[in-house]
Amino acid sequence: MTDNRQDTEHLRLLTIFHYIVGVITALFSLLPGIHLGIGLWMLLSPEAIQHGGNGSPPPEFVGWVFVVLGGAFILIGELLAILIIYSGRLIARRERYLFSFVIAALMCFFVPFGTILGVFTLIVLSRHSVKQLYGQEI
Repeated sequence: MTDNRQDTEHLRLLTIFHYIVGVITALFSLLPGIHLGIGLWMLLSPEAIQHGGNGSPPPEFVGWVFVVLGGAFILIGELLAILIIYSGRLIARRERYLFSFVIAALMCFFVPFGTILGVFTLIVLSRHSVKQLYGQEI
């Protein structure tokens, strides 16, 4: 198999795995919805939650902490999932090399799937022959 055919096959596989990891990331980033729901419950129905032995509900700010943090984690996770999927699309088109390289580096922080895919993407994108497919200077 020539380098060009091998690089093309590796980029095709990276595209597929970017889509898969993007969907997995999107699903897992919905888990903080539990915290968001608890926070909304604490804000909308504080009498349902008794705090300590005195029978008073927890302070309102506790509910807001759950809502803000849960919502922020969901938004950040969904944004990352969109960026991973978009990066996979760009790899398929051989466009915006630097964008895909940066997203691959960011994915390395998300153990285990993001790390594995990020490292392999960085390795493949670092090859001179792949840079030529993107039309990059060597």
